[in-house]
Amino acid sequence: MAMNPDHPASAASTTPSSTPTGGITIGGDPAHAGKRLAGKRAIVTGAGSGIGRASARLFAAEGAAVLAVDKNIESVSETVAMIVADGGKAIAAAADVGNEADVQALVARAVAELGGLEVFYANAGISGGDVPMSEQTVAQWQEVLRVNLIGPFLALKHAGAHMAAQGHGSIICTASVAGLRANAGGNPYSASKAGVVSLVQTGANTYWGTGVRVNAICPGLIETGMTRPIFDRARAAGSQDKLGQINPLQRFGLPQEIAAMALFLASDDASYVNGQAIAVDGGLTSSLPFKRRAR
Repeated sequence: MAMNPDHPASAASTTPSSTPTGGITIGGDPAHAGKRLAGKRAIVTGAGSGIGRASARLFAAEGAAVLAVDKNIESVSETVAMIVADGGKAIAAAADVGNEADVQALVARAVAELGGLEVFYANAGISGGDVPMSEQTVAQWQEVLRVNLIGPFLALKHAGAHMAAQGHGSIICTASVAGLRANAGGNPYSASKAGVVSLVQTGANTYWGTGVRVNAICPGLIETGMTRPIFDRARAAGSQDKLGQINPLQRFGLPQEIAAMALFLASDDASYVNGQAIAVDGGLTSSLPFKRRAR
């Protein structure tokens, strides 16, 4: 591999360090078998429903203490009640993830009430609706970008700073296949999710040498509150069997399947995964569009 003389690694010795991980836990070590997030503290945004709720519940089931966040305090309180009923530990918070003061307060609360912060899953987002380009407004674009892109940036800025100081942590962002290919979302939504993909790449390098990992998940078609109109229209038309048929698995996904990837990225099993945008889409983005011959 060619070395860049301006890159920090170029000035270092090529001899492997005896402790290349800087003391952080390495995935796959049998000594750390058991609950995959035991002893970790996590923030999950958009936790009032869908992917966020599924992730918060799974994180707690795997041993994490969770600060579950949503703009709707009633729905996120329901999520926390589910976690507590299952024997987990969680607290609820209402916040606007695109507001810097709110995100700062979330990080401070996790540290104060949970005792620390090792995982931040920036999952909250909005679709922006299905509006023709000619009718889209600057205000609509600004709001989608504020929530979907500025929100994850604020997570990287504030949670990342805390994690860098302690020498380890995992930040996960929900992007989308719409950020990888066209025709999977509206213009502002797709642009915001493409921005998230770039953000995790640049963010991983911003936290160079700190032990902080930054990754994104790119879901395909998942049945959530955000995608409910798609599913409702299909069911009303009697075409629900066609949902998800353009991917090789020929089905849509479930929130739990995205939560499973979030759990992996949050855990020490993903200790060498950094700066990646991982599609969880049934294989949708593995191929160019084509028409398959009928069997």
